[in-house]
Amino acid sequence: MVLSSIDPALLLASLIVASTPILLAALGELVVERAGVLNLGVEGMMITGAICGFAMAVNTGSPFVGFVAAAVGGAILALLFALLTQLALANQVASGLALTLFGLGLSSLLGQGYVGIKPPPTTRLDLPVLSDLPFVGRVLFSHDLMVYVALALVALVWGLLKYTRAGLILRAVGENHEAAHALGYKVVRIRILAILFGGACAGLGGAYLSLVRVPQWTEGMTSGAGWIALALVVFASWKVGRVLLGAWLFGGVSVLQLNLQAAGVAIPVEYLSMSPYLITILVLVIMSADKSRAPGSLGRIFHASQ
Repeated sequence: MVLSSIDPALLLASLIVASTPILLAALGELVVERAGVLNLGVEGMMITGAICGFAMAVNTGSPFVGFVAAAVGGAILALLFALLTQLALANQVASGLALTLFGLGLSSLLGQGYVGIKPPPTTRLDLPVLSDLPFVGRVLFSHDLMVYVALALVALVWGLLKYTRAGLILRAVGENHEAAHALGYKVVRIRILAILFGGACAGLGGAYLSLVRVPQWTEGMTSGAGWIALALVVFASWKVGRVLLGAWLFGGVSVLQLNLQAAGVAIPVEYLSMSPYLITILVLVIMSADKSRAPGSLGRIFHASQ
C-alpha cells in the first residue's frame, strides 16, 4: 500500500469533475421540488441525456452540440412527465417511476450502435495565469467549461430563489398552490417551466457522464446517479448550498475509493465501491437534523378548477 502515490491536487480536481453530474441533476430537481412537484424520473432523464449528448457529439464532432442535445433530450422527457402530472393529473410518483423505466429502455435502444465508440474530446479551458498557479491552478482552473457552468448554476439558482420575484413566486407555488392560484399566479405554467428546467439539468448531467467523466457509452451507465441526486435534494433540506456540499462529498468519496483501490489498501473492493453511497447518505442525514420541512405542496396535485 502506497498512500504517498495519491496526489492531493489531482484528488481535489477529480472530486470536482466527479461531482458535476450529480450536482447538475440535483440542482434541477431542487427547482422542481421547490415548485411543489416530485419527479422521480431523474435517472431516466439523465440516461436519456447521456445517449442524446453522446450520439450528437459523435455524429457532429462537437461536444458543445452534444450538451445542447442532451439538455433538449432531458427536457423533452420532462415535458412528457409534465403533461402527465400537470395536465392529465396523473400520480407524480407513478409517473416519475414510469419515466425512469422509459428512459432506461429508450437509451438502451438508441445506444445500440454507439457501444465501443469514443466521443470527441471535451477540451479544458486555458485560463491565463490562473491555470499556472501551483496547486490552486490544478484544482480550480484546469477544468472543462461544463464544470464552471454547473458552479454558475449553483449561484444562479441560489440567487433566483433567495432574491428575485420569480424565485418568490416559485416558492409560493411550492408552499401553497391554492393560495398562489388565488393571487393570480399560473400554477401549472410555473410548474411546467420548473419541470423542463429540471429535465434539461438532468440531461446535462447525463451527458457529462458519457462525454467527460466516462467518455464512452455503456448501457445503464448512470448507475443510480439520478437516485443519488434525488436523495441529495431531500437530505440537503432543499437548500442550494447543501446540495453543492453533498455533491462534492459524494464525488470526493467516489474518487478517494478509486485511489485507495489503486494504492492497494487492504479493504475489500466491494466495501470501497459502496462507501460513496453510505458515507454521503450518513453525512446528509446528519446535515438534515435541523428538521427543515419539505415544501408544503410537494407531490400534491393541483386542480385548475379549484
